[in-house]
Amino acid sequence: MKTIKTLLKYLGGATAVLLSLQVAPALATEAFQVGAIYLDAQGYYAGVRAGIGARAAELGQDINVIETNARGDVAKESQFINTLSVAGIDALILSAVSADGSVRSIERARERGIPVICYNTCINDNDRENLVFAYAVGDPFRFGRLIGEFAAKFLQDKGIQNPKIGVVNCEQFEVCITRREGFESALNDAGLKWEIVANQEGSTLDRAVTTAKQILSAHPEINIMFGQAGGSTLGAVKAVESAGRVGEVFVVGGDMTTEIAEALKDNKILKGVVDISGKQMGALALDLALKAANNQTSDKVVQAPIDLYTSVADARNWIETHPDGLP
Repeated sequence: MKTIKTLLKYLGGATAVLLSLQVAPALATEAFQVGAIYLDAQGYYAGVRAGIGARAAELGQDINVIETNARGDVAKESQFINTLSVAGIDALILSAVSADGSVRSIERARERGIPVICYNTCINDNDRENLVFAYAVGDPFRFGRLIGEFAAKFLQDKGIQNPKIGVVNCEQFEVCITRREGFESALNDAGLKWEIVANQEGSTLDRAVTTAKQILSAHPEINIMFGQAGGSTLGAVKAVESAGRVGEVFVVGGDMTTEIAEALKDNKILKGVVDISGKQMGALALDLALKAANNQTSDKVVQAPIDLYTSVADARNWIETHPDGLP
């Protein structure tokens, strides 16, 4: 029978959780020690955590996951990686805070012989090639293009050929820039004469609500808003509702959560969501960590599946199949 124990630890000044997943029969004589770093507190990373645990249970292997949330802070990330490196973990899984700022701490982990697996976000391409065993990611260009194709058709069906667009972004991360590029390419291919009249940062919900309200106030001509990640998407929805623009301004975006699924089910503001499952990403990252620790090979970039939700029925189905609320 599987048992799960959660124990709070304080490692090197950084708060961490030791999640011990003990499954019988075990496939290994000693527990596999993996460090896991979540980028921020959005629901996506709770899904990643759940996916790691579920995959460990499926494998029937004794796995200790020492985890923390960097909360977008390079210094916290670095401190935790240094502590794990000294502790001698078997592998490190992380969604990197900074393409360049995270390089040195990852380099120190590699110097101690610890394989590093990125997921969702990673370091710059040159350093990633040398320092990272594998990068699990849903193709960000395709991510943006899928929701862009849907948005283009939606706008055309509404008779809007020259849409004014507001973007609530997470473009401190390279993947979000690429998501926008995919979105724009789909609008171009659809023949729309579009214009992004505002593109401002709002990756967390509180920040996204404020940002989206400011965009709507400054640009009342906006037809549609694009939220590049979960907080951005939900923030845009709440801002449209708060501004009394329901039925005038629509939202498309990324990353499913229960609250986002409920907004899609309501369908008055939110019209489409593109998603990379956190649970599937967590399972994939753990598989890659085990491969690395066992000296197996992997592609440098490993694609995670991308899903598109565009209807009330899609939203209802997501809610029914995710009773725990985790993406």
